[in-house]
Amino acid sequence: MSGTWEIITIIVVFVILVGVVEIRSMRERARVSARLDELETPMSGAVADEMELARQQVERILEVQRGEASESRRTLSEREQQLNEWDQQLQTKQEQLFKDEVNQRAARDVLDKERVGLTRRITEVERREKTVVEELERLSTLTADEARIELLEQVENLAHSAAIAKAREIEEATLKQAQVVARDVLVTTIQRLAVEVSSEAVVSTVPIPNDEMKGRVIGREGRNIRTFEQITGVSVIVDDTPGLILLSCFDPVRREIARVALEELIADGRINPVRIEDAYRRALDRVDELCQRAAEDALAEVGIGGVDKALYPVIGGLKFRTSFGQNVLAHMVECGRIAGAIAAEFGLDAPSCKRAAFFHDIGKAVVTSGDGSHALEGAALLRKYGETPAVINAVASHHGEVPTEYPEAVLAQVADAVSGSRPGARRESIEAYVQRLERLESIAVAYPGVDKAFAMQAGREIRVMVLPDEVDDQNAWELARAIAREIEEELTYPGSIKVSVVRESVASETAR
Repeated sequence: MSGTWEIITIIVVFVILVGVVEIRSMRERARVSARLDELETPMSGAVADEMELARQQVERILEVQRGEASESRRTLSEREQQLNEWDQQLQTKQEQLFKDEVNQRAARDVLDKERVGLTRRITEVERREKTVVEELERLSTLTADEARIELLEQVENLAHSAAIAKAREIEEATLKQAQVVARDVLVTTIQRLAVEVSSEAVVSTVPIPNDEMKGRVIGREGRNIRTFEQITGVSVIVDDTPGLILLSCFDPVRREIARVALEELIADGRINPVRIEDAYRRALDRVDELCQRAAEDALAEVGIGGVDKALYPVIGGLKFRTSFGQNVLAHMVECGRIAGAIAAEFGLDAPSCKRAAFFHDIGKAVVTSGDGSHALEGAALLRKYGETPAVINAVASHHGEVPTEYPEAVLAQVADAVSGSRPGARRESIEAYVQRLERLESIAVAYPGVDKAFAMQAGREIRVMVLPDEVDDQNAWELARAIAREIEEELTYPGSIKVSVVRESVASETAR
């Protein structure tokens, strides 16, 4: 029992001690909390004051920095403006220096030309001085009689030269006067006898808005007109006729292509060799379209169908050709209608007769590229495109070169005669003139190295384009002489024919 009471006593004492310690701890915490409460209010006021002072200092620092930044921006703006002014002044000085350099270069070129001229003059003066000195040295050894004879010979030579020059001057003046009189007589005669179709046969007119356009067509040093003539093969006549430029060529299709190209160039106003080539290509396409449309209209008017499309350009090209002053395509249409009417009266095959009579002159479109007559060339062309034997025989025999084998051939001859012999159908023939020009071109292109040849100026000039890789300058002169001699031997023509051999190399590159 005593042991139990001791344990209980110990426990009670321990509990009392724990309670006392807890009470003391609570009292200490309360005291510390009260002290902290006493210190909290003064400490918060001090921190607030410190923070206010710090904020004010930060604001003052920011204000100072803002002022410095504003001053820096103003300074930078002033410097930027000053730099812009310096840059403008520098550009102005550079432009002035460039102008001065250009002027100096031009002045240097002028001085170089003058220096070359002066050098030539000095050389000529030195040569003459040397000649005079040699002459004086030679004369110093002559006697009086020898000097007199020498002087008389020199005077005689001078008089002879002066007489020749005077005679030539008189001859030229007389020739000019005779040309004026002859021109007046010929013009008066032509005005009495010429018909409208005679000018249309070899010349086309192109209207221009003003005479200033003539200068553009000619180009600097004749570059444009020379390029145009070489590309088209047509002679361009720019004279004093106001508001007009003339195109002359015996080939009417070639002349029509040139007319279309020149009208496009004049309408655009910008004329140079590159645009001339572009306009020429477009004119080729446009004339092909015109030929196509003309063929369709002609075939529809006669009532002919089943014609190969490849023949349309050939048929349409005859719209621009004349024979004895009569339009070939209109003549073919008229022959077809005449043959159809006659065939209907006799109960023959009218469509076949119309077809044969219509095609009888188709060879005139291709005879320049063949070796036979236009009748045989036309028959060969139609045979190639599957026409009937009756039509082919009618075309081949309409001038009696082969026998007639079908009624269509007889009616084609009758229709041709009726259309050509009716009043007002035909005028003066120019076929001999055209054949002469064609012969001129064929003579030139037969020589090796010749690329193209064009008869220009109504047959008074033949312009020959040669391949620069095959014909050099020396051979060009020999070629011109050879062509001139062959023309003299083979052809009969009034006046003279100028042979011009053109050798030109063109280098081109594309900038990409």
